[in-house]
Amino acid sequence: MAAELRVEVAFALPHKQRIVALYVTEGTTAREAVNLAQLPHFFPELPVETFSQATLGIFGKALRDPDTQPLREGERVEVYRPLLIDPKQARLARARRQATVYPSSGT
Repeated sequence: MAAELRVEVAFALPHKQRIVALYVTEGTTAREAVNLAQLPHFFPELPVETFSQATLGIFGKALRDPDTQPLREGERVEVYRPLLIDPKQARLARARRQATVYPSSGT
């Protein structure tokens, strides 16, 4: 008989978050745990692909292959949201906005 492990699956939006505690059998992968957590039920405003195709991590470290990564007791699987804008582009846009608010004196 396979051992049961206690794990968590976490997902957050800017205004809402959910952590689902699960008991899974030994050998359950990170992706399987996300499916078992039934996150679309808690976030019906999002497409299912948000969860089924998301990048996953464990305690802040992205997983290379969440479809084969077996979980260990106490781990928290994190479901990462896709970036809406490239961080470099966001910094560039902020810099441009600041330049228009605080133009250099040119002296």
